[in-house]
Amino acid sequence: MQGNRLWPLWLDLLLLFRGAFMPPGFRHFVHWTTGFVLTTADHTVTQALTSSQREADWRALEKFVEVGHWNQPSLERSLLQALQPDPGQLFHGYVLLTGDDTKVHRNSPGVWGTCTYHEYSARCPNRATTVRAHNWVVTGVLRPRADHAFWFLPALARLYFRQSQLPGTPQAEAFQTKDQLLLESLRQHARALAGRCLATFDGGYAHRGLVRGLVLPEAGQPRIDFLTRLRCDACLYERPGSARPPGRRGPKRKWGPALPKPQAAADWPGGWQAGHAYAYGRRRRLSSKRVVCLWRVAGPETPVQVVLARLEGFTHLFTLVCSALDLSAEAVVEAFAAHYQQENGFRDLKQQFGWEEGRYWTKEPVARTTQLVLLCQSVLRLLQERVEAEAGPDWWAPPPWYPHKKGASVQDVLGYFRQHGGEISGLLSAWLGSG
Repeated sequence: MQGNRLWPLWLDLLLLFRGAFMPPGFRHFVHWTTGFVLTTADHTVTQALTSSQREADWRALEKFVEVGHWNQPSLERSLLQALQPDPGQLFHGYVLLTGDDTKVHRNSPGVWGTCTYHEYSARCPNRATTVRAHNWVVTGVLRPRADHAFWFLPALARLYFRQSQLPGTPQAEAFQTKDQLLLESLRQHARALAGRCLATFDGGYAHRGLVRGLVLPEAGQPRIDFLTRLRCDACLYERPGSARPPGRRGPKRKWGPALPKPQAAADWPGGWQAGHAYAYGRRRRLSSKRVVCLWRVAGPETPVQVVLARLEGFTHLFTLVCSALDLSAEAVVEAFAAHYQQENGFRDLKQQFGWEEGRYWTKEPVARTTQLVLLCQSVLRLLQERVEAEAGPDWWAPPPWYPHKKGASVQDVLGYFRQHGGEISGLLSAWLGSG
C-alpha cells in the first residue's frame, strides 16, 4: 500500500474528531497529529513541524496548543465511540475495559501539575529515590484478537494530585483519589459504549468505594461488572439461605457461613478442573476451582465468583474475583491476563510516542499533549485494522531476526506509516493548503 492510499484512511479516522474543534483548529489538529506520528525523536511541536516539513506554521500551531479552542469532552466522546467494538470483537459478550495509573517524569518543579513521589524501582545507589512526575490514571479498551495478545487502546487520562501538592488555589483544582478518578473514567466509557462492560484492574484498586460504585451505581449511572485480584486473606461467605429457621425473629441474615481463605485452596469444596486459557502470549494448561459466594468488599447484595487457578508456567496461585457470573474460569483468567497489556501500552506511549519528551509547562498543553499521545496510539491501531481489511495480511511480514512473531506491534505500524512519510507530508501540505 502506497502513501496515496494510506493518507485517505488516516484522514478519514481523524475526521471523526472534527466536532471538537473550529474549522481552523481542526486543520491544526490534523497537522499536529500527523507530524507527531511522523516524528522519530523529541516529540515536540517543533519536531512535528519539522517532520511534516512545514516549519513556517510554528507560531500558529504553538498558539493552537496553548490557547486554541479544544473541546475535551467532545474529543473524548468521539474517541470512545471510535473504539466501539463490533459484535465479533466482544469478549464473551462484554466490552473489556481496563485502568491503572502511571508516572510520567518531569524534572522541573515549574511544570503545572507535577508532584513528588517515591520511586519504588530506584534500587540502584546512583538513582534518585524521590522523583517529580505527573501521575496519570489511564483507562482504555482491551480488544481481543484470535490467538494473539489483546490490543490495549487507551482513551482517557486523568491527572492525580497529592492533596498536599494541589496546583494553584484549592478552588481551582479539587482533590480526588485515584479510586474516584478511575470510577469516573470507567463510567464515562460505559455511557459512550454500547453493551455490557467488564472492567479489569489491579488488586490495589479493589476497595469498597470503587467496587460498589461499579456494581451498585447511583441513579442514572451505568452498572459495570468488575474483575480483579483477590487478597489471599479476603473475607468470603456463602450466600444465606432464603428460608428463616423456625421460631427465629429479626431481620434475615445478609451473610452465610464463612468460607476458607483463598490461600487455603485445598480446603475449598470440589476438585480441580482442567482446562486451557490463552494468557501471557500463548495457550497454557489451567487447573481451577470456581465458587459463587459473597465478598465483604462488594457487599451482601452482589454475588461474585471466586476463581482459584494454577496456570502453567507460574508458581503462585491466581486468586481472582469477578461479578460477571456467566463467565467460565478460563475466560476469567484470560481477561485478567489481558490486563497486563496496559503495561505494554504504557511502555509504547513513553518509548514510541515520547510521552515524557514534551516541552510543555502550563495546564492546557499538559492535558492536550497527553490526550494527543493516547489518541495517536489508539488511532494507529484502528488504522492497522483498515489496512489489514484493504491490503490483506501481506501488508506486514515478521523481521528476519524474529520469524515467529505473530502480529504487528505498535512500533511496526509506526515504521510502516513513516516509510511513506515524505509522500504523506506532501499530501498533508496539499490538504492544509486547500483549507
